[in-house]
Parts: sequence; structure tokens; C-alpha cells
Amino acid sequence: MAGIVFFVFLFFLAMSVPIAISMIVSTLVPLIAGAPGASSIQTLIQNTFSGADSTPIIAIPLFILGGVLMAEGGISEKLFNVFAYFVGKRRAGMPIAVIMTCLFYGAISGSGPATTAAVGGMTIPLLVSLGYDKRFCAAMVAVSGGLGVIIPPSIPFVLYSLATGVSTGALFLAGVLPGFFIGVCLMVYAIVYCTIYGEDKEKIMANYNKLHEKGFWPLFKESFWAFLSPIIILGGIYTGIVTPTEAACISIFYALFIALFVYKSIKYSELWGYFGSAVRTYAPLCFLLAFATAFGRMLALIKAPAMFSNFILTYFTAQWQVLLVIVIIFYFLGMVMDTGPAILIMAPILLPLVTQVGVNPVHFGVIMVTNLAIGLSTPPFGLDLFVASGLIKDKPIAVSKPAIPFIIAFTFALLVIVYVPKLSLTLLGM
Repeated sequence: MAGIVFFVFLFFLAMSVPIAISMIVSTLVPLIAGAPGASSIQTLIQNTFSGADSTPIIAIPLFILGGVLMAEGGISEKLFNVFAYFVGKRRAGMPIAVIMTCLFYGAISGSGPATTAAVGGMTIPLLVSLGYDKRFCAAMVAVSGGLGVIIPPSIPFVLYSLATGVSTGALFLAGVLPGFFIGVCLMVYAIVYCTIYGEDKEKIMANYNKLHEKGFWPLFKESFWAFLSPIIILGGIYTGIVTPTEAACISIFYALFIALFVYKSIKYSELWGYFGSAVRTYAPLCFLLAFATAFGRMLALIKAPAMFSNFILTYFTAQWQVLLVIVIIFYFLGMVMDTGPAILIMAPILLPLVTQVGVNPVHFGVIMVTNLAIGLSTPPFGLDLFVASGLIKDKPIAVSKPAIPFIIAFTFALLVIVYVPKLSLTLLGM
């Protein structure tokens, strides 16, 4: 029965039926077939509403709105200027500054596409004016945008927590070191690229000198409030002062304060439009989470997780083999499915399997989110790829080719994260 359910689900996806509708139809299959353990219509409706009736889920729209306000507040430019001040004159200094900006902006937005749009919209025109190839710049920002879902606060980590019951705070903390490690790997390739293809040092130094004429303290004062944002949000969570949901609420008021009164980059009359943008982003996730809860509980009733685990363990018994199979599955899944739906559907199914072979649930959350983050920049449906290509008014396929070396660097980092659990668990004291 589990195989039939997944076949129906994949069939409707292939027919371009929305994911939420595909879930609903698939959830009804065991009931229509009269399968043992199938839920009644009433139970399915109750499961659907219970999926949306959750306090932790409130953190998602709040983090989304906070990211929108910070993006419109011009935060990315202020962060970039500080990083460019320190590394701008070094080899690949400007691309490295872009990657560093994506790292820190991810701690504000919690979203890959938001990070790509906010950082790329400002840095790509600048890098092109300094002589860098526009497709290389777009590819770098598209792949680096994936850091937005790994560096906390991360919306996919919140979704994984909701789907599995693993602590959101623990997931946030576990994502810090892997996120920085991925950033370093991307920077290494940027250095290799600039070594091979060269840079226009005259233009770069002219831009660098302009930054230095401003002086460090004026730049730092401009960026101080941006750097303070993740400290307030994450510091409040890790010290136990606030829950992740409460921290998300604080991020809204902080973003409003910064954008309205400090940087004065948005107006009161514009707020309604930003609220609407956040709602439009969140609404599909809300439906997905509600239907995914009913879908997941239906799969549990027909013992799909156990069947899937037995199937995998029949052919692969060692922990490293199981993890490699899962990495390959998610590598391809990320190419055709967005991060949120993939986590909501697959996390409850795979978690029993990986815990059975001794993988820590927090570590697995980092693996899953990192794995799917690669899919944000891979064709045919990599969302960051579409965002970045739109910024240079080019086709996504044209940007995907120069993105391949960055994706390879990201994949190398993923494999290290998978097989070196300490990288994810050290800050948790495990």
C-alpha cells in the first residue's frame, strides 16, 4: 500500500498538480482501498487542522516578515561594505566579500531566495562594473544563497523541527559551524577562479580606496545594527531568555525599528505591501504543513516508515552506506522539489531509519537541510538559480554552467558534514 501511495503522489506531481493537492489525493488512497489502519475522513481532517494549529509554526511567517523588512532596509549593502573594507584588495577579495555577506545575511533572512535576491541585487552590478563575468557573479550568489537556509535562524530548520519534534534551538546551534565551513569551501573556489581568469586590479583598487576614504568607523556605525540583529535573535534563544517563536517576534520589532528609525530606508505607507509579501510567501507553506501532517500520520498508520527502513537496510547495513544513499536521494529530490515540502514529507519517514543506524536526529537535520540547499541552485527547478538569473536578465541554464564548480565545492562540504558529525554537534557539547 505504501508503494501505491507514493506512486499516486509522484504521478500527480508529474502531472503538474500542486504538491498540497497531490498530498490530499494520496492521503485518501488507503481509505478508498480499505487498507488496514487507514484513517477515517474525520481523522484526516483533524490531523490536517492540528498540523496548522501549532505555536512553533508562528515563527515561520515572523522570520519571513523580518527578512523582508531587513532586505528592504538595505542591510546587505552595509554588511558588504564592511567585509569589502577588510578583504577587498586581496585576491578574489570582492567575491569573498559577497560570500561573507550571504553568510551573515542568512542569519537575518533565514531564506535562500531572500538571501540571493537581497545580496545579489546589490553586489552583482558592482562586481560586473569591476570586471567580473556576470554569469560567474550570478552563479556565485545563487549557490551562496543556499547558506541562507543553513545559517540560523533557518526556516527549513523550523520545518524540520515541526515535522520531527527535534529542538529548534539545537538545530539552529548545529547549523552554525557547517554554514561557515561551506562558506570557506565556496571562497576557496572563488580564489581558484580569480587565479585562473584574473581580475581588473585597477578598478578593484579604485573601489577599495573609495571605501577606505570613508574610514572604518563610519562603515562600522552603518553596519552595527545589522550585525546586532543575529546576536539579539540567536543570543536570546541560546541563553534561554526566549523561545524561537518569541525570538521571531522580536526580530519583527527590531527590523521595524532599524528600517524606520535608524536607516530610515522604508516608509510607514510601504509597510502594508511588505506584510502582504510575507503572507504570500508563507501561505503555501502553511497549507503544505497542514496537509503534510495528515499525510505523515497516514504513512505512519500504514507502516510506511518501517517498510522503507526495512527495504534500505536489506541492501545497505553500514551507517555510511545508508547516509550515502540518503544523500543521493536528496540530491536528486532537491532538483525537482522545494526545500520545505521535501522536509515535511521525507523527514518523518527517514528519521526512524537513520536513528536505527545510530545517527543523531539533530545531525540528520543538518544533513537534510544542507543537502536540499544544494538543490536551490541546481536545474531544472533551483529557485535561487532563477532569482540570480533574473538579476542579470539571462536564462537559468546559462547561469547553471558556471555554478557547477561552486556546487561541487558545496557538495564536498556536504560530505564532510555527513561523515564528521562533530562539525554539527560540537557547539551542542555532543
